Amino acid sequence: MRGTFITFEGPEGGGKSTHVQELAEQLRAEGRTVLVTREPGGTRLAELIRGLVREEVDDPPVTRSEVLLFLAARAQVVSQVIRPALQRGEWVICDRFADSTFAYQGYGRGVDVARLKDLNDFATEGLKPDLTILLDVPPETSRARLAARQAATATAADRIEQAGEFFHRRLRDGFLELAKAEPSRFVVIDSSGPREEVSAQILKAVHDR
Repeated sequence: MRGTFITFEGPEGGGKSTHVQELAEQLRAEGRTVLVTREPGGTRLAELIRGLVREEVDDPPVTRSEVLLFLAARAQVVSQVIRPALQRGEWVICDRFADSTFAYQGYGRGVDVARLKDLNDFATEGLKPDLTILLDVPPETSRARLAARQAATATAADRIEQAGEFFHRRLRDGFLELAKAEPSRFVVIDSSGPREEVSAQILKAVHDR
């Protein structure tokens, strides 16, 4: 029996990584076998690509290169990690997946979304999530959370986080447009509230679906 594939999406500062881990723990407590991975990443090659696309360098990738790097990392993690786990009947939770490409490189960078979807189908061999949790957060909340995280960890914003405010507004609008187009797959949750309340809404959404 095929397992269940859940992805988390949303703008920066929405709490995806935290809620991915919390949901995994809750599902494991219910007796389910859960694998957690992330994008870009999840394999050695994909983690190397993650460094390439996120670091601030003198010659950052042009938009087409950025798209292809993300898709290469996705092809790797789907083939080596996600599909095998689903075939074993496990639950797979992924921190970002294809919708991030459609939002960041499509709505954010201006690449044709239809073309991105065709390329993504090639990279994933048509794999789609069973459920996508979109953690929505207003831009001002996103900026405040990013600043607090950087101060707490003594780290600088990466190349994508440094994109301007207009980019991040287009990004959020893009995620919401994607969710509107596929209401049977997406659940949109306001993640600006208390963590415990957001976590409870996520678990309810999973059980309801």
